[in-house]
Amino acid sequence: MIPSEKEDEVIFLHGITENVNSITNIIFDLGGVILDIDYQRPIDAFKQLGITDFEDMYAQAQQDHLFDEFETGKISPAEFRHRITAFSRFPLRDEQIDYAWNSILISLPQKNVEMLRKLSGKYRLFILSNTNAIHEKAYREMIIDQYGSFVFDDLFEKTYLSHHVHLRKPDPEIFKYVLKNSGLEPGKTLFIDDSEQHVEGAKKTGLISFLKSKGEETEDLLKRVGIL
Repeated sequence: MIPSEKEDEVIFLHGITENVNSITNIIFDLGGVILDIDYQRPIDAFKQLGITDFEDMYAQAQQDHLFDEFETGKISPAEFRHRITAFSRFPLRDEQIDYAWNSILISLPQKNVEMLRKLSGKYRLFILSNTNAIHEKAYREMIIDQYGSFVFDDLFEKTYLSHHVHLRKPDPEIFKYVLKNSGLEPGKTLFIDDSEQHVEGAKKTGLISFLKSKGEETEDLLKRVGIL
């Protein structure tokens, strides 16, 4: 009898719980896992700027080459803004583009900060994010506004951002880079992301990888896995 998908998950969870003491490292995705974000907000904002097909250009699962190039640092913020303007029916100012682009960012929830503080004394914590220079500047400012300092400096050993390392998820090479750069053993490292394709990419490198479901709290997922 072939196990169902739910049975496979139970077996997988049992395997992690049985070996939870072997996990010494946790790599978190950023947006949707640590930061609250809303993919619909930039779609709506860019539509107001005259880019009516932005939803087709940009999506969580499949991105236009423009966004891939920006997230791997192949083009500058200035080039990104120039090419975005070309899609609009109106001339756009840089600040209009940045405002619409950054509207995806909502906040860093206090509950996630408290969760990370609980984990930081027991595990080596890392961020691995597909992001870009405009978003990096914006979320740093947002966190400083919220907490008075950039609390990631105290919570994470290292942050790996796609536009700095010139690789992006789900390419297995970015996971290999992180493992090698920080001296991590994949079998002792838990990876959490809210995109299925990224989780599948991580699994190819031997990482214990888990998908955060839509609407699920990261802390609840860690409790389910047996980390908290």
